Amino acid sequence: MATKKTTPKKPAAKQPAAPTKKPAAAKKPAAPPTKKPAATPFQRPAVGPVCWLMKSEPDVYGIAELERDRTSGWEGVRNYLARNFMRDFMKVGDLVLFYHSNASPSGVAGVARVAGAPLPDPTQFDPKSDYHDADSDPRAPRWMMVPIAFVERFAEVLSLESLKDDPALEGMALLQRGQRLSVQPVLPAHFRHVLALAKAKTAL
Repeated sequence: MATKKTTPKKPAAKQPAAPTKKPAAAKKPAAPPTKKPAATPFQRPAVGPVCWLMKSEPDVYGIAELERDRTSGWEGVRNYLARNFMRDFMKVGDLVLFYHSNASPSGVAGVARVAGAPLPDPTQFDPKSDYHDADSDPRAPRWMMVPIAFVERFAEVLSLESLKDDPALEGMALLQRGQRLSVQPVLPAHFRHVLALAKAKTAL
């Protein structure tokens, strides 16, 4: 019996595989922005005098007490910028305007001089002191002071109001709105003008 010849079927052509989707590369987390160090608000010049103004309430410690004691540590500063001025920029021999704050009148009462290198403020470690800081480590003290010496007491306090009215003192840090810093630099030209106003014996 004859058999029917059958043509073998061609195998179906393989369909090209659908391209596999390449997984997206994992995004690297964005690097945190680099924090720029805060700009130094003051640079000590290489040459020429550097002058300061330091505030104290006269009922706590005034120019009369410094005249009596001749030298004293400038204790109790609890502002980082004021501390930095004393710690990083003051040098022995720098002249200082001694300013009476919260007084009647508030104003410049005399002249002092930086008399020593910065030292740890001992009041930060004294639990009985109003300036005690329990978090300050004696091995790395947080607060510093400088010794100052008496130079001159003015015949009269140069009041803040009179200083504000003087055009020659325009731009003086003390006279800027909201300026409450207890230690601040003073331009030599402003310092000399204050000495002239007070008819001071001290010369810069």
